[in-house]
Amino acid sequence: MRRLQWLLWNRSERRLRAPWRLLLGMTLFVLLSVVTLLGLQLLRQTAGIALLAGVDPAIRPLALNAIGGVVVLLTLVMVAWSLDQRRLSDYGLRFDREWWVDCGFGLALGAGAMTALVLAGIAGGWLAVERSGLSADALSQLAMLAGVFLLVGIYEELLVRGYLLTNIAEGLLWFDQLSARVAAVIAALLSALVFGGLHAINPNATLLSTVIISAAGVMLALGYLYTGELAIPIGIHITWNAFQGLVYGLPVSGATLPVSLVDTTTRGPAVVSGGAFGPEAGLLGLAGVVLA
Repeated sequence: MRRLQWLLWNRSERRLRAPWRLLLGMTLFVLLSVVTLLGLQLLRQTAGIALLAGVDPAIRPLALNAIGGVVVLLTLVMVAWSLDQRRLSDYGLRFDREWWVDCGFGLALGAGAMTALVLAGIAGGWLAVERSGLSADALSQLAMLAGVFLLVGIYEELLVRGYLLTNIAEGLLWFDQLSARVAAVIAALLSALVFGGLHAINPNATLLSTVIISAAGVMLALGYLYTGELAIPIGIHITWNAFQGLVYGLPVSGATLPVSLVDTTTRGPAVVSGGAFGPEAGLLGLAGVVLA
């Protein structure tokens, strides 16, 4: 019994050991997300409420992603309090002046890397601008999608970098042979693989897109590891997606948006431009990740 208790329970921290916390936490994330989506589907069938009826069909997957993000955020609050015995600030959300300065840097970096990627694609003939401009009718869609990308940037970073990376690193410290630095590096790599795997089920995903998004996961983890805050990765994540889809009109991880400031089309081999998945499935996306 003592050995079993030692295996399951950290007496000094008075909580479950990291592997069991992660197992229970991820189980809760999956269960509550599935229950929420099934509940919405049941509501549509029984009450005749058309789920996202007024939303463009091209945007509905992103809108559902946002709904799932709200569920993840609420679940994360519960997991942090009950299993990890933490506050969200312990995962890198401390909204002081320095945090906002770092977030501004991340926003600029994400926008700059995506802009450099697009300019390089145009110069190389792999991307082409077909039109520019935005009708007044599209402004509401643009605002809604901007809100979706804001939410996605926050909840994905909080889940993968703040929650997952932190707990994996702490769990690895259980092995006395590993230093904190080595544990952090391994945790960054493992969480990046999870990040790539989460995007592997997106429309038009390829093996290359999964590899490049995993590399992006490492890049995003660096901002967290260097500062101990999620400000930089959240900023990069938001503007990388927003500039990719809403500004330049490129597919965002397999999702083609119905509205953008500029309509950019891909030319040449998909291994360079990314094709229907977007730049993250091509060498242009990899170059943007390396630059960032």
